[in-house]
Amino acid sequence: MLAGCTQPGPPEAAAPGPAASAGPGAGTPPGPGGGSGTRAEGRTPDGTLLVADFGSDTVTFVDPAEGPVDSVKVGTAPYGLAVGADGRAWVATAEGVAVVDTAARTRLAVVPYTTAGLGPATHGEYRGGGMGIALAPDGGRVYVGVNVPGGNGALEVIDTGSLKVTGSAGTGRRPFDVDVSRDGAQVYTTDHDSFAVTVVAADTLDTRRIEVAPYGTEGGLGSWLKPHYTAVRPSDGRLLLPFEGEKLVVVDPDTGRTSVERMTANTHQHGAAVTADGTLLVVGTGPIDPAADGGPSLTVRGPDGKERVIPLGGPHEDVAVSKDGRTAYVTGGFTRDGHWNGITAVDLDSGAARRLPAGHRPLGIAVL
Repeated sequence: MLAGCTQPGPPEAAAPGPAASAGPGAGTPPGPGGGSGTRAEGRTPDGTLLVADFGSDTVTFVDPAEGPVDSVKVGTAPYGLAVGADGRAWVATAEGVAVVDTAARTRLAVVPYTTAGLGPATHGEYRGGGMGIALAPDGGRVYVGVNVPGGNGALEVIDTGSLKVTGSAGTGRRPFDVDVSRDGAQVYTTDHDSFAVTVVAADTLDTRRIEVAPYGTEGGLGSWLKPHYTAVRPSDGRLLLPFEGEKLVVVDPDTGRTSVERMTANTHQHGAAVTADGTLLVVGTGPIDPAADGGPSLTVRGPDGKERVIPLGGPHEDVAVSKDGRTAYVTGGFTRDGHWNGITAVDLDSGAARRLPAGHRPLGIAVL
């Protein structure tokens, strides 16, 4: 049976698709772990993009105007990443959480997982190890969703001072995304293959499961219609989960109650992010049924529910927003076939898009 968004297969069986237009040098960033081996001098400027190279063992630093400037080896198949106020990046790899000094562009440590049953470190969509990752608001803890192949996953808690795993809680299958409430009291894992969000109490690590299945659960592991990424709405702490460019499920994590609002992009959807004013950005990856669904896109949904759908040239996965809120950066890594080695920068005022080369199958992204 299908276990996610595509049939399991060789790790890099990507269609060439739009990769040819990603620009010269795409997929071979300079610096350690890929490219010329030459490091850019000086400290990393604010506004630099950091991407997790899911198709290799590096993270890549990307100048938003020029492209890749450096890369750092972190571990096998890095997926999600989070960056703290102290400049350290926390990267979920197959073996453990890598800690990167983003100013000096060096790896400081790797914190191994304690969850059993992960198997060997491999690449590809179904590999064991870390997926979604998030920091507590005070920066004292990192929460990482750990995929256990063939079974339920776990949320591991890492103390950012001691660099040790201090606890864990059970989750559903394949925790694609991890988010934290604004007050730090709750952690949320988006459990892709379980049609659910797991709510974890940060103090006790007690858990509650909330089913999020606006199309039902028929098809089980073979269903396409599962949750992928979640955004926490700033105004009230509710969880926003987009589905298929048709439905936005709004979840009250305290009561477990859900409601559904209409969306308009009509495309399979993955990455989601929300700005401080409540604008929701959702990545449309392209059609499940090419005869019926719309193409890749970025939905920009205002706090009032009004949407603009900006077409994207080819599949994408995740999204981050510049500090001034004017530019969205959408990664081409993609957990399904069709990925490419770059980022699309989208001007949120005009809708104009331009492509940047980046690392090897860039997936998670942050703006430093």
